[in-house]
Amino acid sequence: MIETYHLSKVYSRGVYALRDVTLSIDKGEFLFLTGASGAGKSTLLRLLLCAEQPTEGTLKVGGRVLSDLTPAEVQSHRRSVGFVFQDFRLVPRFTVFQNVAFVMRVLGVDLATQQRKTFQVWKGVGLQHRMNAYPEDLSGGEQQRVAVARALVNDPQIVLADEPTGNLDPDLSLEIMNLFREANSRGTTVLVATHDLWMIRRVGRRVVGLEHGRVVEVS
Repeated sequence: MIETYHLSKVYSRGVYALRDVTLSIDKGEFLFLTGASGAGKSTLLRLLLCAEQPTEGTLKVGGRVLSDLTPAEVQSHRRSVGFVFQDFRLVPRFTVFQNVAFVMRVLGVDLATQQRKTFQVWKGVGLQHRMNAYPEDLSGGEQQRVAVARALVNDPQIVLADEPTGNLDPDLSLEIMNLFREANSRGTTVLVATHDLWMIRRVGRRVVGLEHGRVVEVS
């Protein structure tokens, strides 16, 4: 599903965010990326979203080299990926229901399908009673559940999550991880970047450790 070959990303002044990373992630796998801040976790996720391009090496998703995609193909690829940010990134002027439905509206999905799929994912995250609330009215845990719902509403092939529990207590963190596990059980490939070793031990999935942009551990 996801393959990297000697993948590197270099920023200004020769600073490597990723260096010579070779990995293979199976379709339907749940994988943790771990490492300290600056280890390269977020950079790898951005490369997978085509938000940035690698400096060296090859990155493939579904057998396609991402750096070879046309702009139209990049947009198609992004429609198959759900992304969860640590800081939620909800639109404050929209209700949380509108925040989730907005993804499909941008993609040109008809209104009836928008509403049906949003109601489905809303039920899955257990926030039916808060659909008409605005982001500022919700707790941090509720906002993160909205962010997860937004990532899942379009039935993505891949979900990428960048420190999705970094601002949450352990109980809420487990709730968020359970949402990812449920999506994974339906066949979605899930990559979660986190430095929360307690959470990794509780969930129990394959782990790839990064340090200064290099793979230092696979377990």
